Amino acid sequence: MQGISSLLAREFEISEQQVKNTLKLIDEGNTIPFIARYRKEITGGLSDSVLRELNDRLAYLRNLENRRQEVIHLINEQGKLTDELHKSIQKAQTMTELDDLYRPYRPKRRTRAIIAKEKGLEPLAEIILRQDQEQGSLEELAKDYINPEKEVESEEEAINFALDIIAEMISDNADYRRLTREYTFRYGVLETKAAKEEPSVYEMYYDYSEALNRIVPHRVLAINRGEAEKFLSVKIRVDEEKIVQFISSKVIVRPSISSELLQMTVADSYKRLIAPSIEREIRNQLTEKAEEQAIRVFGENLRNLLLQPPVKGKIVMGVDPGYRTGNKIAVVDETGNVLDTSVVYMTLPNHNKEQAKSILRKLIEDYQVSIIAIGNGTASRESEAVISELCRELNRQLQYIIVNEAGASVYSASKLSSEEFPDYDVALRSAISIARRLQDPLAELVKIDPKSIGVGQYQHDVNQKRLAEALKGVVEDCVNSVGVDLNTASPSLLQYISGITPTIARNIVACRREKGKFSNRKQLLEVSMLGPKAFEQCAGFLRIPDGDNVLDNTAVHPESYNAVIQLLEWKGESLKTIQSDSLKKLAVESINWDLRELSKTLGVGLPTLQDIIQELKKPGRDPRDELPLPILRTDIMELKDLKPDMVLKGTVRNVIDFGVFVDIGVHQDGLVHISQLSDKFVKHPMDVVQVGDIVTVKVLDVDVNRKRISLTMKDV
Repeated sequence: MQGISSLLAREFEISEQQVKNTLKLIDEGNTIPFIARYRKEITGGLSDSVLRELNDRLAYLRNLENRRQEVIHLINEQGKLTDELHKSIQKAQTMTELDDLYRPYRPKRRTRAIIAKEKGLEPLAEIILRQDQEQGSLEELAKDYINPEKEVESEEEAINFALDIIAEMISDNADYRRLTREYTFRYGVLETKAAKEEPSVYEMYYDYSEALNRIVPHRVLAINRGEAEKFLSVKIRVDEEKIVQFISSKVIVRPSISSELLQMTVADSYKRLIAPSIEREIRNQLTEKAEEQAIRVFGENLRNLLLQPPVKGKIVMGVDPGYRTGNKIAVVDETGNVLDTSVVYMTLPNHNKEQAKSILRKLIEDYQVSIIAIGNGTASRESEAVISELCRELNRQLQYIIVNEAGASVYSASKLSSEEFPDYDVALRSAISIARRLQDPLAELVKIDPKSIGVGQYQHDVNQKRLAEALKGVVEDCVNSVGVDLNTASPSLLQYISGITPTIARNIVACRREKGKFSNRKQLLEVSMLGPKAFEQCAGFLRIPDGDNVLDNTAVHPESYNAVIQLLEWKGESLKTIQSDSLKKLAVESINWDLRELSKTLGVGLPTLQDIIQELKKPGRDPRDELPLPILRTDIMELKDLKPDMVLKGTVRNVIDFGVFVDIGVHQDGLVHISQLSDKFVKHPMDVVQVGDIVTVKVLDVDVNRKRISLTMKDV
């Protein structure tokens, strides 16, 4: 553990004490959101993202240590563990280094070398490798190893079998493998060729090469996919002669009668055993790195999507567009409760658009709808055209927005959806979900498998277990950073709260139904299976807007309530009588306080006191409210309306390694290539924009036939 703490401290550039304190908190079963928010004094204020990275790295290092001990045990069992080998194993810093060291001792399938050993040729191999033979010939040495019973019929066969053993010994040498791997990665080139001459999205890779140490992650994943779909053949090219010469210089230590054969054996070992293995390893490493990047991009995009500002206090009409089955309509109130549903037909030539508009008009008037949320799937374009006409015809303020409906159909057919809306058809549930996505993106999107939301690159090609773990962490951080209303949150939202399992989430809702609304956080302890530890982890993230205690509607943890009471008493106030406005005034006054001294008086850390004051400034605040609201529209624009140099407002829908996709209201997102994001050098698009950002763009080019829009953010 001492070694792991030191290593983590160096890698994360933090103190070793911070690492030790954090590891202790993790090992005690505290969640990352809880540690990040309520244990800042102990961790030195490490953020949730850093804590997750540290936790992942900790898991890797602990697995590495377990594997190290396993390798030592396995080699020792064979009676082959020397002091030198033991030291090398102890020094290994990666799984690859450990595998290289264990390779000669690992049980193998029946290789040519194993067959040769079974025939008794290992002593001859050792003689040849020692290179200390007297003058003569290898054939004379090999005569003693002819054994027809073991199918060694001649001197030549005996020598060849011995060389097979030597070739495997060279291949198993950890130093040779390490140096070959390093040289190949530094000087090697990844080459791709067309496996079949057919038009495809992989045409740029039909005759392509790029240095291994410079290839970017998204190209690695594109090439992997092209290879998997049989459009590409892929090979690593490197100066093989230099590698063979280098290994030969290590193997051939003096001139001897076996020098020429050893030279040939080194070449055979490299081409037959080392090169294919190293190529697999390097491509796996490139893929792992590319997958981690893809997962990071997806995670960051998902974070920004989940934290989109909610459109509060509005009655919304959700529209799930369709052709043959019509447009499914759902009207929901300000809190997401369903007021009415319908199906209208307005997207095909034989549909009655006027009748559809009449039905929509009545729903809008009856329920005072102020915003229409239209799903961006099939028939969205045609639906928008009719709704845009309706907005202009109605004598009231009515706006619409196109909502990303990715995953809505998956949710509407799920068990969760059927439990939530048992009285509604599957198609209508989708319309409800679309409306609710606008009202509270976080509360609605947590019901959907994050992989189905589609804000990444090559997310279906990466390690799905790792992706699921990373995205779950993102959702947890988002939900806990916002907090949830204990009396309205669904089980699917509650289960992401720190310390709350899916079972406890269902129990909270059951308790709410049985006993009525929670009036204070302490009542959580009455929930089945929610014990003191779970309460400690979750209480600060659960809000009660109209409860007995004003602090229950803040992120102040119950463990700090006494500190707040002392603070109020110091200012001549009482928690029972104080109002939210008075709390805000009190927090504003704090600018003149000596917070460091006050924290000692109150018995809390300075970071905790600073967080308390921030919460008192805005009791019940939603951090998403500070973000710009989505762009609402009243009129429609088409692809053919776009012209070069037009300047438009748009919403960032997806950020990937090579650029940004922006919705400018024409049903086809435009691409701002990374080179068009800024006049300055941009290392990654995320350094400039995030999903959900409202940006100003200029049209560079429009390809109507291919439905491609090129945009720029330079000089706008």
